[in-house]
Amino acid sequence: MSNMTDRVSNQELIQLAKRQYEQEKRNTIPSEVITLLSRGMVYPKNHPLRNGTIEMRYMTAYDEDILTNPSYYEQGVVLDKLLEALIVTPIDYSTVSRIDKNGLIIAARILSYGKDYPVVVRDPKTKNELNRVVDLSKLNTGEFNLQSDDNGEFDYTLTDGTQLKFKFLSTGDETDLKTSEFLERSIMQINESRSPDEIREFIRYKFFAKESRQFRDYIAKNMPDLLLRYEFEGEDGSTFISGFPIGTDFFWF
Repeated sequence: MSNMTDRVSNQELIQLAKRQYEQEKRNTIPSEVITLLSRGMVYPKNHPLRNGTIEMRYMTAYDEDILTNPSYYEQGVVLDKLLEALIVTPIDYSTVSRIDKNGLIIAARILSYGKDYPVVVRDPKTKNELNRVVDLSKLNTGEFNLQSDDNGEFDYTLTDGTQLKFKFLSTGDETDLKTSEFLERSIMQINESRSPDEIREFIRYKFFAKESRQFRDYIAKNMPDLLLRYEFEGEDGSTFISGFPIGTDFFWF
């Protein structure tokens, strides 16, 4: 029996040594400090991202395997897996705010393949399609003017005076939520109560549709995001502002 125990222990030691070696090698890859779209305001006071920055390393050829993994595409998690691999700051990736995710995707693209991204846009005057290049480093973001408490939560007052505290969802929260599910995950406190059961009961019986819509509109309006609009040169030399798509080739140009 001792021989079996010794073999198991040796295997564990070998795996531990491999993980330590891989971590040491990853630590030699250059990295950059990225400013978060949320400025860190959506995180609790003791969270590593509360200071508004995150460290992300450059992508290697090995990391490109993530982008071609069929199962990741089927599950819709390919970009999450990529970001999780590239983030150097010691955090639980599931706690990264969805607000910050799009900014990190752009940052990963710039670090990995450069800031120039070729796109096809339509000239509003001639209606012809034009091949143009977007400088991803010059994309603008919506302003984030809300102030959070030490829990990374924000205040909202209903018309009857009911006080809510809410949070912005993270990458660990499910997507395609029903309205009630979204509210249950967003609302953290009603007046003085943080009881999930009381919050659920409030949403079911007291949170009327009109107020619910206004609350969700407030969250959407105050959620900063990258503005995928850019100034392009038209065929006659004039300029125009247009949106542009980010396609599946985003990480290949």
